[in-house]
Order: sequence, then structure tokens, then C-alpha cells
Amino acid sequence: MRHTDPDQYHGHRPSKRLGAVLAVVALGAAVGVGAYGLLLKPRSEPRPQPAPTATATASPAPTPAMTPPPAPQRDPEAFATRVAHLLFDWDTLATSPAAIKETLIGLADPTGDETAGLASDLGNYLPDATTWAKLRRHGTRQSLDIGSVAEPASWQTAQADAQPGAILPGTAAYTIAGARHREGVWQDQPTSSDHDVSFTVFVTCAPSFPECHLMRLSQLDNPLN
Repeated sequence: MRHTDPDQYHGHRPSKRLGAVLAVVALGAAVGVGAYGLLLKPRSEPRPQPAPTATATASPAPTPAMTPPPAPQRDPEAFATRVAHLLFDWDTLATSPAAIKETLIGLADPTGDETAGLASDLGNYLPDATTWAKLRRHGTRQSLDIGSVAEPASWQTAQADAQPGAILPGTAAYTIAGARHREGVWQDQPTSSDHDVSFTVFVTCAPSFPECHLMRLSQLDNPLN
């Protein structure tokens, strides 16, 4: 399929706390692709959820284009794997980049400290509206075939070298490698393509939070090793 490839990614907009992070943890250049502020303890507490009231009405039915968030996950590797599929498994005829982004932002840092950075990360993975419209005309569907999920050695080194309290307890990094598969219709003929991808997912789970949360993503095809 000779449609426009949406995966033309640019460099991250560094977190405002990047300088502080690099001063705290000597992670080397590799961490410059994604860890940023998640290496520091949150500056705020998780925002409390409003308690239901007796007069609350039933929630409206979910919009068909919206992907429901996954069930709560407490296993960091399983959570990172599910995040990968939420990010890469989509059908242009059934959802939208905004819906996918909203689902993943719903899993973000509950303190809000990393949410803006994660939103920027997601923008580098998902097609923009113009590209999505072109893919939709071809009925494009995408899925991710994961080949490996592993904690990168550079993250283990970072944890060992970090000052006490610099990394939030329960924070983990998983580098995921696999193949992005796309299929659709080109000139009335079914067609497909495959492209190797790799990236790192940063999550924080217990004991910092009772459930896992998505903190940041590395640049696509520029993961921690």
C-alpha cells in the first residue's frame, strides 16, 4: 500500500524538569529519549476522585469510536504490554487518533506531573488527522506483533546509580520490539505491509500507586537498550 506513512517522528520536546533529572541521575544519553521527569518523585499527590452522589444519573453509553480503558493492572510488564497494544492496534474505520490518545491519557500519572509529557509522546506515535483520513480511505487496520518485552540494561544501571529517592518506587521500564502490521485496500485489491518497531514504555506501579500508570514513552525506534 503506497499511502503516506504517518511515522515521521521528530525529537521530543524535553520536559521542563529534564535538567533537574540529568543532574540527579547519571543515565547517559540514552535516557534523553524518554525518562525525563518520571525519575523524580511527584510534586503533588494523586487527585482525589469525586464521590458519587445519591442523585447521580447513569453514565451515558460509550461512544462507539472510543476504546474502553483496560481493566486495572498491577503487573508492570503485563501493563506495559497492554499499553503497547492500545497504542498500535487500531482500525481507521472504527476509531480515531483522539480516541486512542484519550484512552491512554486515562492511564497516565495520577498526579498530573507527567501528563503533558506523555501527551507529547503520544503525538509522535499516532498519525495526524490528515494522514489518518488518507489511511481511512484505504480502510487501513494496524496491529502489533510483539517479539520481546525486556527491561533494558541501561535502566538497571540507572536504578543502581540513582541517588536514594530519585526514582519513584515501583517505576519500571520495558523495551518492546516487534512488527507493526498494516492491511487495507489499494486500487480495489487487498494489500498489507510490515515494519519492525521498537520503543520503551515507562510505568509506575506499587508501592507508589495501587495500580500501574503509564508515565512516558521513548521515541519510536529509539528505545533504551
